[in-house]
Order: sequence, then C-alpha cells, then structure tokens
Amino acid sequence: MKDFLRIGQIINTHGVMGDVKVMPLTDDIKRFSKLKKVFLNGKEVNVENVKYVKDKVVLKLEGINSMNEAEKLKFKRPYLEVRREDAVKLPKDTYFIADLLGCTVKDTNDFEYGKISEVIKTGSNDVYWVKGNKEILVPVLKEIVLDINIEDALITIKPSGEWMDED
Repeated sequence: MKDFLRIGQIINTHGVMGDVKVMPLTDDIKRFSKLKKVFLNGKEVNVENVKYVKDKVVLKLEGINSMNEAEKLKFKRPYLEVRREDAVKLPKDTYFIADLLGCTVKDTNDFEYGKISEVIKTGSNDVYWVKGNKEILVPVLKEIVLDINIEDALITIKPSGEWMDED
C-alpha cells in the first residue's frame, strides 16, 4: 500500500495572492476544510485557507504568495497528497482507488483476467477497467465482485460467463 494518497491536482491559479485552484480527487470535497497540511512535490506545506468554487477547491498554501508563484504550479499540474494516516477514515467495505489500482483480478475458477488499470465512477456503481490479454469492464456489484484483498492485491470475481455476454 502507498504511504501517500492523492487528494487533488492543481489545475489553475485563483486571484492575485497566490491561491491555487484544485481538482479534487476525493468523493468528499468538504474534506479539504479539515486539512492543515498537504504534500506538494514531496514537500510538506501548510494549508492557510480553503474556499470552494463550484466543484473545485481553492487553496492558499504557505509560501505561495503571488500569482506568478501559483502560475508556475499551474503549468506543472502537481498532485496534492496526504499521508495515509492523515487520510479520511473509510467506511467498511470501501477502499482507496490507489490501493485498487494494480490489483490482480481472478475468478473463482482461478482464471486471471489481468490487473485493474482504472476505476470508473458511473454514479450507480463503480466499474473496474481490467487490462490483461483482453480488456474487460467489471461492474463493482456484490454479486460479481466476491472478495477484495488489498494486502494480497487480489480481487476475486464470478467467472465472466456468469455475468457478461460472451463474444
């Protein structure tokens, strides 16, 4: 498991005082209000202020005090991270996407489909994009995804013939 988790990506400047606009990479955008510090390019930075503009977050980060300084970040589009121990606590049977990516997907017959390359949010349920010899999309439903073992990086699903139309 990763020691740091991405929670947002700087995408633009906001105003002339060095604020940065952040695309949140979390289900709970309001979690930014509780942030005291983030890691930016591996360096710990204090969060001085948080505002919300539509579906984005505007942060004032310590040490970034002008639009020119914020502009430099805008073009690099760096990620903001937190230590795993400072991350929000997840409800039972939910996982950080960072922990799911790269997990091997096998079925109950021990057939290996490949590894999760992306988690797609659809609104009703997530979908795992699994890349192997073939690419498949696995709907994350209790009747299809039978077990998630993050420690062993293994996801067990029903055999695809039981839930997916065969070509």
